[in-house]
Amino acid sequence: MSRYAENTSVSVENSRGEIERTLQRYGAESFGYGWEAGRAVVQFVTQDRHIRFVLPLPDKNDRAYTHTPGKGLVRTEADAYKAWEQACRQRWRALALAIKAKLEAVEAGITTYEDEFMAHIVLPDGSTFGAWARPQIAEVYATGSMPSLLALEAGS
Repeated sequence: MSRYAENTSVSVENSRGEIERTLQRYGAESFGYGWEAGRAVVQFVTQDRHIRFVLPLPDKNDRAYTHTPGKGLVRTEADAYKAWEQACRQRWRALALAIKAKLEAVEAGITTYEDEFMAHIVLPDGSTFGAWARPQIAEVYATGSMPSLLALEAGS
């Protein structure tokens, strides 16, 4: 199975701009982005919620970019950069699609805003709800028992 937009020619900048325009169209109050080695971050505020998506970016030194797939031949620096850049474009297109699909599903009444964005809601300590909840979900499945209501209240 091929990856969504694996051969896209849409630049990272154009995908990011599309995300910003989509958020504006659906009523976002603010938008920001940033990047560092290995990840990009898109943040916005809408419906009184701060939302953060962390987009993992590929490692430029990964063999998938430095070598020709299936042949193992070392790529030139320029060809390795082009392969890495293509992977970045693919990820940004996927993020643009995901955000647009979530907003449209909410707009169409298929789901709610909080259900669609729950994992990405930024909590008062700066973490996301997903990062906070994942270990708890794993624990519930591992033990087979739900936490008590008092334990939930004590943790809030």
